[in-house]
Amino acid sequence: MVKILADSASDLSMNHYNEFDLEMVPLTVHLDEKEYKDNVEIQPKTIYDAMRNGKSPKTSQVSPDTFHNLFTTYAEKNESLVYLAFSSELSGTYQTAKMMLEEVKETYPDAPIQVVDTKCASIGYGLVVLYAAKAAKDGASAEEIVESAQYHAAHMEHIFTVDDLEYLYRGGRVSKTAAFVGTLLKIKPILHVEDGKLIPLEKIRGSKKLFNRMLDLMEKRGTDFTNQRIGISHGDDLERAEELAGMIQERFGVAKEDILIEMVGAVIGAHAGPGTIALFFLNKPHK
Repeated sequence: MVKILADSASDLSMNHYNEFDLEMVPLTVHLDEKEYKDNVEIQPKTIYDAMRNGKSPKTSQVSPDTFHNLFTTYAEKNESLVYLAFSSELSGTYQTAKMMLEEVKETYPDAPIQVVDTKCASIGYGLVVLYAAKAAKDGASAEEIVESAQYHAAHMEHIFTVDDLEYLYRGGRVSKTAAFVGTLLKIKPILHVEDGKLIPLEKIRGSKKLFNRMLDLMEKRGTDFTNQRIGISHGDDLERAEELAGMIQERFGVAKEDILIEMVGAVIGAHAGPGTIALFFLNKPHK
């Protein structure tokens, strides 16, 4: 069986890793001058509470050594591994993995290891991993798994909003003026991911209109909602995530069990901040 490797920016819970026997490599979170392995040594809630108290956690990619050691282990055993990586536009993790794979292949040229840039983030990336993991469990080949991952990654929509533009400003994602004006006018931005990058789409005044607008975008861009899993991730705001899930069930007839809700992990949360709500779905039928 082909083994699937993901990193902690997929925001999948340990239940998923256990269910599909996935490998996981953690990115690093820096808080109060200490380093923590995301989802291993620190939980997202800690990061959100710190941010609410005015702290600015930083993040860094998976270390080269981590990849080198892991790839060597698989190469030595000649075991098939497919690493589906967090968007290369948001982290250097994919590039590091590619470099380390090249190094390992100098010793093991035939190592059956592949690295794929999903250009996705959070549960959008997590859903791509789960589709691939299911294919692996059903006995798909490495090539079929890579094909599945590339298809679902290319058609995964990310529509999200942040509660406070200040956090995106700190992370260099929006300008100081935009953050200040937005906060002042209670403007909520809607952003999406395009070719792996965060792109602001529009600004909405007032929270009430926000979810309806997100669902309008979902209706316009998505397809075949009852035959796919819908993902929602939240920055420590389960109540609003469940409210959005309820609206999706009502509007599109999606079953409750087909909506995956997870907390945005510490790495992405450190940039997006508490109160982030993100919605993920496919714009082409699930394969």
